Amino acid sequence: MSKINNLEFAALNLSGDNYLQWALDTKILLRSKNLGDTITEDTEPSVKNKYQAIVIIRHHLAEGLKDQYLTIEDPLELWTELKNRYDHQKTVILPKALYDWRNLRIQDYKSVEEYNSVMFKIVSKLKLCGETVTDADMLEKTFSTFHTSNMLLQQQYREKGFSTYAALISCLLLAEQNNELLMMNSELRPPGAKALPEAHAAIEPKDETPRESYRGRMRCGWDKRLHGLGEKAPTAPFCIPSAKPLPNCSL
Repeated sequence: MSKINNLEFAALNLSGDNYLQWALDTKILLRSKNLGDTITEDTEPSVKNKYQAIVIIRHHLAEGLKDQYLTIEDPLELWTELKNRYDHQKTVILPKALYDWRNLRIQDYKSVEEYNSVMFKIVSKLKLCGETVTDADMLEKTFSTFHTSNMLLQQQYREKGFSTYAALISCLLLAEQNNELLMMNSELRPPGAKALPEAHAAIEPKDETPRESYRGRMRCGWDKRLHGLGEKAPTAPFCIPSAKPLPNCSL
């Protein structure tokens, strides 16, 4: 398959529901090839650059949409036509994104990773619509939506003074991982249960020789079999040092 048939990103749908993402991807691709001025007003791009840009734009249009703009050869003209046709998607996407943001709560998700994924999806939509979402906004959203039973924990995380959302999430992910390991260990060995012997531990054999076996002989004189042998005391079984505690996010 020739290189031109490979899309750099998803083509613009006929419905235009992916226009905002498509427009961003197209800008990035054109600028990476020094063709950004071909879709900017009041510029004088070369003819060669114009045709290179129009090829890229048309290549990333759905077939049905491409057929509707067969006669347009100027990239700025095509770019403007598509913007006028689909830029209203902001008015459709923004209300839903704002609604999702208002109702986003960390307590509603089973894992930190799941919450983090949804958070970034919502923030991406808001930014595509021109909204500004800062780290402070994301931190406050997370802190303020802890479950009421975790208010003390929430306060402890606040006092850590995180400056970025990424730092907070890293700490929460680590704490969650350690908690899962503790729960797993608790299930394998319930509280109060006796630990099983380690597989490598040596068990010292019991001395089954009656204590009185040599008493009579010792009274009469040293037993020749024991006298002067100098038996060594049994060595202690080999032990592996206990594992260090798992790293955790200090509070």
